[in-house]
Amino acid sequence: MRQDEQGEVSFEQASDATLVVRLSGSWCLRNDMPAAALLAEQLKAVTPKRVLFDSSPITNWDSSLIAFLTQSSEICRAHGIKQDRGGLQDGLRHLVELAEAVPEKTGARSASVRPSFLTRVGNATIGYGHAVGEFLSFLGELSVALARFLRGKARYRRVDLLEAIQQCGAEAVGIVSLIAFLIGVILAFMGAVQLSQFGASIYVADLVGIGMVRDMGAMMTAIIMSGRTGAAFAAKLGTMKVTQETDALTTMGISPLEFLVLPRVLALIIMMPLLCLFADLIGIFGGLFVGVSMLGLAPGSYMRETISTLTLTNLFGGLLKATTYGVLIAIAGCLRGFQCGNSSSAVGDAATQAVVMSIVMVVVACGLFAVVFNILGI
Repeated sequence: MRQDEQGEVSFEQASDATLVVRLSGSWCLRNDMPAAALLAEQLKAVTPKRVLFDSSPITNWDSSLIAFLTQSSEICRAHGIKQDRGGLQDGLRHLVELAEAVPEKTGARSASVRPSFLTRVGNATIGYGHAVGEFLSFLGELSVALARFLRGKARYRRVDLLEAIQQCGAEAVGIVSLIAFLIGVILAFMGAVQLSQFGASIYVADLVGIGMVRDMGAMMTAIIMSGRTGAAFAAKLGTMKVTQETDALTTMGISPLEFLVLPRVLALIIMMPLLCLFADLIGIFGGLFVGVSMLGLAPGSYMRETISTLTLTNLFGGLLKATTYGVLIAIAGCLRGFQCGNSSSAVGDAATQAVVMSIVMVVVACGLFAVVFNILGI
């Protein structure tokens, strides 16, 4: 018999009410194996008292034969028929007994059944409820930590605060400068195309100045810091959770939120207004570049128009937005870091979720600021 001959199963009724199940051929996964349902059909036709398995004609086999024998055993037990495995090879018989020694987990097969629509909606609602609860709990603990900091009782290392300030501030100046300059150029170019038609090119300075100082400087800085710093916070804290460093702090009686989160929140509170102010200045220079190179405006005229149109209200309103955005970015990054799973892939997922969450929160906060400022007439 050839080694690649497909496995077969045949049935023979013995005189002593014994059904012989004879297995032959090559039982390998690459072949189309007989199903155990053939035995169930045979048992419907005849009702033997005993089933004898014979594997002597088998040339070679793998786990497909183990699966067939295991399913056949379940069928025999369901019909109350005794089994005789004396005709099986010793190694094969031991593997079947080992497979039956470990029972199948209850509900393992039903886990793949797709739940109903209402069940999915209910599970999603419960999940969102838990997420909101975790967010509010984290926010409350952070508020307590900030209160302890103001009283001088918070437990953290000043060197960690200085390191976070450097990472959130000095190391972010390059990318913030580039994006702010390009945003200023884009705003000026868009305004120049329209205003030049009416001979009002000088008002490009007003457009760029107000746009950068009131909204775009803080907004673009926040989006940059969300992708740069918020993801870094989530990845670092997630890695510390995976390596159980946060558990070690708790064991030593040190609050991980005070020791790890507080310096990062303070760093962004301190640096976001400064980065926003710097971004405003670079964005105005971007508009100046377009005004001088494309519109033929004098640099002095452009800057005088910009200074005359800006107010302290616009300036401090933008700085307030930037500070708020910094707090939201720190909360999103640190929260996702603490919610990270216990695997390396979960760290990447936490960083991604931190970026998405922080950008959404920043955009929502920007909309709320617009409504509030409009109501206040600012």
